[in-house]
Amino acid sequence: MPGRMESEIFFDALALNEAGAGAAAGAVGADGVARLGIAAGQGGEELLARFSFELASAFAARRDLLREQGRLLPGAAEAVAELAARHGVVQTVLTGGIKPNAVEKLRAFGLEQFFDIEIGGYGSQVYPKGVQLMMTRSRAADKYGTRFDEGSTVYIADSARDVAAARTGGARCLAVASGRSTVSGLRKAGADVVFDDLSDTAAVVRAVDRLTLAAAG
Repeated sequence: MPGRMESEIFFDALALNEAGAGAAAGAVGADGVARLGIAAGQGGEELLARFSFELASAFAARRDLLREQGRLLPGAAEAVAELAARHGVVQTVLTGGIKPNAVEKLRAFGLEQFFDIEIGGYGSQVYPKGVQLMMTRSRAADKYGTRFDEGSTVYIADSARDVAAARTGGARCLAVASGRSTVSGLRKAGADVVFDDLSDTAAVVRAVDRLTLAAAG
């Protein structure tokens, strides 16, 4: 599951259970865009919308558990706050989770203020992450009136799938071994920089600067 989109998991579930419109073509492989598109075109998109609504409702009903049982990983708040304060930096979210649930998570730990939620990419959209990264960059350019090219984009990731998405979407990748992926696994996947965690704020900021400057040079 790490690094997968909710839409991808949903259509896989339909296919495995031979349920719903588009089930036969819903599973996602290397040609993710085409196969998800087939499923959506046969009514799967409506089913996905209904599923996303129910998922968001169930998550919102349990939002208090985020504060009671959830935890903010070391250095995360400091890193995003420091980067948000830097001139010309725009931060957003590219996640496999659906948008309402992503917002709930950020809000629970006081991080929502540091992100432009509207330009991000989410698991309710029927596109793989690499494509969503390119779409996110395009939305940012339209909104802020400036070009965000491949060399100015850093994807902070925690799974091998995310590292691959960064390559597909044309971004440098700072990977953090805070999930199930190991430091060695993230390096093997092709991440440009790998940290054990985000606890060293200055090092995180330097890494982002180095990656964008290196690409620009």
